[in-house]
Amino acid sequence: MEHRHLGRSGLKISEIIYGNWLTHASQVEDDRARACVRAALDAGISTFDTADTYANTAAEVVLGEALKGERRESLEILTKVYFPTGPKGHNDTGLSRKHIRESIDGSLRRLQTDYVDLYQAHRYDYATPLEETMQAFAEVVRAGKALYIGVSEWNADQIRAGHQLARELGIQLVSNQPQYSMLWRVIEERVVPTSQELGVSQIVWSPVAQGILTGKYKPGAEVPEGSRARDEKGGADMIKRFLDDETLTAVQGLLPIADELGLTPAQLAVAWVLSNDNVAGAIIGASRPEQVTENVKAAGVTLDADVKARIDEVLGDLPETDPALTLSPARRLA
Repeated sequence: MEHRHLGRSGLKISEIIYGNWLTHASQVEDDRARACVRAALDAGISTFDTADTYANTAAEVVLGEALKGERRESLEILTKVYFPTGPKGHNDTGLSRKHIRESIDGSLRRLQTDYVDLYQAHRYDYATPLEETMQAFAEVVRAGKALYIGVSEWNADQIRAGHQLARELGIQLVSNQPQYSMLWRVIEERVVPTSQELGVSQIVWSPVAQGILTGKYKPGAEVPEGSRARDEKGGADMIKRFLDDETLTAVQGLLPIADELGLTPAQLAVAWVLSNDNVAGAIIGASRPEQVTENVKAAGVTLDADVKARIDEVLGDLPETDPALTLSPARRLA
């Protein structure tokens, strides 16, 4: 497993990150979830990403149990705050000082740890002054409950403003967690250049486009049984924007490229996002341990310029690149 620095900091994270959105305490039984975490650890993954909102806090509980007994210093645990949790009362959401202060304590309790390595604003909160949010994050860091601060799906201007306030408060905003894949490239025009300037890394989710880039969805065919496209708990909503014959036909054209490189289509997709120098890590999810074992093989793979050019040629104008769509429109919970 390769490791990369997170932003302009001394913290290193594994190139492949295990994430438990849509799986733990939701699609996957707890025993299988623990087996997936074990497979991740065995494969050299040291970084684990979750959020308090996943399965309404239950995903953090499952991850905490799965990591119990592991050497804490050898792990990087990432979680997030913003979306409603618990009974979803009027202060149970957003990035107010109250919600952040209460949420970090809940996350630490569920994760069975004294601190998280990275605490992330799950979305930008238009209802709370950014100064209040960053001051609350500074309090979390000074209390030793988080080492670094990150954000998720913030646009370039929001990242710049948050980064400036963090510096003034003496804390480090080191990362952004956006959706990014061969088919969803909206961060490339503005977010990535701004982040590179500021020393902020991307920790990307959905590098396989919710499974579309595995090639298992065929044009003109029914979606496979047991696939995410049939998941009524959220997966089906997320993937449907890619389920058109033009996209699925183009994805089939990527399979020979992967085969020539000795990679699976999923490994090619993960290696592609990791080829972006601003990406520190790619989050993979899994419902079976063998999925972890396979996808982790994308770590350390180098794609030369000719391969990336061929990928661009196959996909043509299908990838979404509009920077105005930085906040992924089809889902607000990743």
